[in-house]
Amino acid sequence: MDRLYLNFFELGLVLYLAATGAFVFQLAFNWRAAGRIALVVLTLAFATDTIALLLRASAEGSVAVNSFHDQLSFLAWLIVGAYLLLEVRYHLSVVGALVSPLAFLLTFSAYAVYSGAERVQGQSVWLPAHVAPAFLGYAIFVLAFFVSLLYLLQDRQLKGKRKSSMLGRLPSLETLDELNYRFVAWGFGLFTVGIITGTLLAKQRWGEFWTWEPVQVLSTIAWLLYALLLQTRAAGWRGRKAATLTILGFALLVVSFLLGFPGRHAATLG
Repeated sequence: MDRLYLNFFELGLVLYLAATGAFVFQLAFNWRAAGRIALVVLTLAFATDTIALLLRASAEGSVAVNSFHDQLSFLAWLIVGAYLLLEVRYHLSVVGALVSPLAFLLTFSAYAVYSGAERVQGQSVWLPAHVAPAFLGYAIFVLAFFVSLLYLLQDRQLKGKRKSSMLGRLPSLETLDELNYRFVAWGFGLFTVGIITGTLLAKQRWGEFWTWEPVQVLSTIAWLLYALLLQTRAAGWRGRKAATLTILGFALLVVSFLLGFPGRHAATLG
């Protein structure tokens, strides 16, 4: 089972790299066929990754989030899945050109720290209730981050009156701003559920809701920042301000995610 899992995992890794190359080729030469090829390859990578995750979960006997390897690969899978849903409606190949290399880097990092399967017994019911919304929130915040980067790039080019072939392939600033708002709102709701269930899981495992773990502190700060962003949009904090706050909040989430390993948070998920 372990070798079969690795076969699919390695194939997915190669496909993520191939999709990245196709997206880069599309951006470099503005060839639409390359974009279609990239989307097909990325979809195949997602399907292959799905099979790998199912095999991993079967080997673990539980939700496959028991190690840093599992969490990195699961996060990559969620990010790609969220992007593919976005692509169905908005056709943002430029975002795909950002998602594909990130998925490859996360998957490659997961491969580098892989240490085999270990069946885990007696997991808490709060574990999937914490991991599923929290990690899906992470994935949606990644899309919000990418959309914010594109907003700032396009805004800068428009204000500098620079002509770029990429501008013609990007949605309007209004559309990007609206997408940013939607992603932050969806991610905030899911992340809120993840934080609540995470405190319940911590209470069960550690005997207390709050322990001042770095991942808890930084995640809470990021949560407050996203809450502020949603509240201040009504007061006119849109466009560049909203994009900048989104990027800052995402940076805090990245740091909190990385600080979770090693630490008590990793032990809680294991």
